[in-house]
Amino acid sequence: MVYVALLRGINVGGKNKINMKLLKQVFERVGMSSVVTYINSGNIIFTVNGQSKTTISHILEEAIHTNFGLQIKVLVRSFDDVKKVIHSLPESWTNDQQMRSDVLFLWDEIDDESVLNKLVIKPEIDTVKYVPGAILWSVDKKKITKSGMAKLVGSKPYQQITIRNVNTTRKIYELMHAAEV
Repeated sequence: MVYVALLRGINVGGKNKINMKLLKQVFERVGMSSVVTYINSGNIIFTVNGQSKTTISHILEEAIHTNFGLQIKVLVRSFDDVKKVIHSLPESWTNDQQMRSDVLFLWDEIDDESVLNKLVIKPEIDTVKYVPGAILWSVDKKKITKSGMAKLVGSKPYQQITIRNVNTTRKIYELMHAAEV
C-alpha cells in the first residue's frame, strides 16, 4: 500500500535539520519500500504492507529519534486519503503571486469538522473547507494580513496540524499515484 509521511517542522528556519538522503535510508532500514522524498520539508512517499497508519507513524517517529535525535511528529496518510483531499481541492486554487492556498493536514485527534470552530475564520477574506483529514484554505494574497487563518500559529489546533501548500500537495499526490501503478 502507498503512503506519505508528512513530517512536522523539519528544515524550517534552520531548526530540526534532516538530510533527505539520510532520511530515505532510515525509512528503508525500518522496512519501508520504494521510498521517494519530495523537497526538504519532510514529504516521504513509500510503500509498506500489513501495518496501520498509527503503527507506521510510531515506527517512523522512533526511527527519526534514534537516528537524528529529534522528536518529530509524523503524520501518515494513505493514497486514498490524499486522493480524497485532492478531489475536494478546487482546481482554481493556486499558490502563486495572487493567491495562497494551503492544505492543513490534521492529526486524528482533531480530525473532525468541529475543528473549524476553534479557528479564526473571516468568511469575507478566507475560504475554508473541511474535508476528512484536512482543512483547505485559500486567500487572496492582497488580503492575507487581514486573514484570521494567518494567525493560526500559536493556536491550540496548530500543534496538531502540518501544512503543505496546494502545489506541494498536488505533487505528493502525483508521486503517490505513480507509486500506486
